[in-house]
Amino acid sequence: MTPSQDTTTTSPWHLAQRCARMNPSVIREILKLTELPGVRSLAGGLPSADTFPVEAMRDAAARVLADTPREALQYAASEGFGPLREWVSAQMTAAGLDAPAERILITNGSQQGLDLIGKVMLDEGSTVAVETPTYLGALQAFTPNQPVFAAVECDRDGPLADGIARLPRGTRFMYVLPNFQNPTGRVVPAARRDEIVAAAQRAGVPLVEDNPYGDLWYDQAPPRPLASRWAEGTLYLGSFSKVLAPGLRLGYMVCPQPLFSKVLQAKQAADLHTGSFTQRVVHQVIRDGFLAQHIPTIRDRYRVQRDAMAAALRAHLPAGSEWQAPSGGMFFWVRLPEGCDAMALLPKAVEAGVAYVPGAAFFAENADVRTLRLSFVTLAPADIEDAVAKLGGVLKTHLADRSPVAA
Repeated sequence: MTPSQDTTTTSPWHLAQRCARMNPSVIREILKLTELPGVRSLAGGLPSADTFPVEAMRDAAARVLADTPREALQYAASEGFGPLREWVSAQMTAAGLDAPAERILITNGSQQGLDLIGKVMLDEGSTVAVETPTYLGALQAFTPNQPVFAAVECDRDGPLADGIARLPRGTRFMYVLPNFQNPTGRVVPAARRDEIVAAAQRAGVPLVEDNPYGDLWYDQAPPRPLASRWAEGTLYLGSFSKVLAPGLRLGYMVCPQPLFSKVLQAKQAADLHTGSFTQRVVHQVIRDGFLAQHIPTIRDRYRVQRDAMAAALRAHLPAGSEWQAPSGGMFFWVRLPEGCDAMALLPKAVEAGVAYVPGAAFFAENADVRTLRLSFVTLAPADIEDAVAKLGGVLKTHLADRSPVAA
């Protein structure tokens, strides 16, 4: 074949170098496994669809289309729907934040907020501090900006102040989830919050406080936010995903004044504005106190499921397994006995009919392969019992196979 006849072609597309740092979400890939017949999923961080206020949303959508159809279906301000921003401002002010509406930006879920923060705050080689472990979605949002992650040591009460004090000079910010953290479920006590803020102030490290789970408490409300302790040094993220429905893709940011204009410009470049119709529908639902009645029903439901998982873990996991029942949120964080690798064991678990998320994906460095995350809010108590029993069976079989045979 002559060169003129060669049909081999070379792609004209050339990817940016940052794309090499992008990887598929481990959780999203695992969720595909849960679609297999007979697999009970303890994997996804999905709210229970049974909590979605379908009737309220249907009525609100009809009202918005009846009263303001042209406005709801038109382009709108990049900052967000004014009355919704005012509602968020009132809620945040009641929680002790300095949160005037002019510093609130409505986003496409709080995940977009993380993306915008990365674009505005990070250069190649910038240091970002994170908890150990931390939310996988934050690592994915920040990574394309080519930062260097600094993992701050944590205990069961959250980040240790000494670890913050040792952060490199010039660290751009520290990302923190104080309330029922994803993945560990831990809540940072008030005294530790004071220590974190004091250490961050001394180190000159701003805080990015993410709070998607704070309303999902079962025993008592969590302490007041970090942002209420250091307003000028904390950027606060909130979301409607866990208290209304994640498909709405609606979140918000409370930005310190020096950041707001640049975050807004990044938002304009990304998508012009969050959906007008969605914002108006959500505001129609929540403006007259709906969440005050709705959220307690979610808490009551999830509390029963949490207790069911705690009982199942006690009954079925092998000796040497470690966990702490969360006082809110959606997750148990489990550390398996020595000799267990949660990622390596996942195919066997799926074969047995149960899926989970291996914990290694949540570590910025020095991953603990013995950890895994279990979500308890999408299955009925009897199904939780069945799923954990299957998981326990896989683990016990694995440990038995590893044990030396007696002579």
